[in-house]
Amino acid sequence: MENNIYCYTLAETLKPLALNEAVQTHSVIVCGSEDAPDVLKKIDMKYENAPDLSKIAFSKIETRQDCLEGTLYIPKLDDITGSRFRVFFYINKKHILFIDDEGFSYKLIERVIRSKTHEGDTRERFLFNYFAEFISRDLHVLVAFEKQLYELEEEIINGNTHDFQQRIAPVRKKVSLLRSYYDELGDLARALEEDENDFFDKKYTKYFGIICDRANRLMDRAENLTELVKETADAYQSSIDIKQNKNMQLLTIISTIFLPLTLITSWYGMNFQNMPELQNGYPYVIGLSIAVIAICIFLFKKNHFL
Repeated sequence: MENNIYCYTLAETLKPLALNEAVQTHSVIVCGSEDAPDVLKKIDMKYENAPDLSKIAFSKIETRQDCLEGTLYIPKLDDITGSRFRVFFYINKKHILFIDDEGFSYKLIERVIRSKTHEGDTRERFLFNYFAEFISRDLHVLVAFEKQLYELEEEIINGNTHDFQQRIAPVRKKVSLLRSYYDELGDLARALEEDENDFFDKKYTKYFGIICDRANRLMDRAENLTELVKETADAYQSSIDIKQNKNMQLLTIISTIFLPLTLITSWYGMNFQNMPELQNGYPYVIGLSIAVIAICIFLFKKNHFL
């Protein structure tokens, strides 16, 4: 390590080496944005503008005349809607350079060294290991979202719709962000596989195809989760509609019962001089009202409205 610059020889086992040695051989270099201009100059990697990590907003790759220039915009799986890892990378026929101010690439390469065999015997194999390592936990995250949605759906079926919108909105947003991310990653891997500049050995570009397939499978899983979010939201809306229908049904029953009672009280509230039952009609009206209520309840029960 020199001034926070990490260099590795591209071989079956990735071994640290000094920057001056890395310049002379096939190597992987990781540095911060402050050291990037000097490192790019030393490895003779031409670029249009000074790398500005703050401007990275998505994952992509562009083909230059003498190198490949790309960006990675990687969600932090413990805070998907928060800040992301931002990485510039440059690839030519001799070197792979990562520009990273958060140490993400360094930690990732160290994980590759600890967990993989043939970490970097070819540049294609190294890049495969690098990409495969940072998407290795994504499936577990998607499965956790799937489980969470099924639990929400089960609660809805059991009649518990409390705080549903507050609970499903973050899942919907996270799944949408991940789906876009996997789409970008798939396009990036596909561009590496196409190898427009002939920087890679054709018999090893299959590794990029594997990354592309994995990204596409993750995107398909995210799309399935998007559909599951919609289905869960529909189940919630159906539950709300059923509750509203029951409330409306109850109000309709009450209105239906009181409508004839209102008519009776209106009729006998006129108090005409020659009106029947004017003198002793009070018990009669009470009995008539009770009879109306009883008949209504009987009819509602018979038609399964109650």
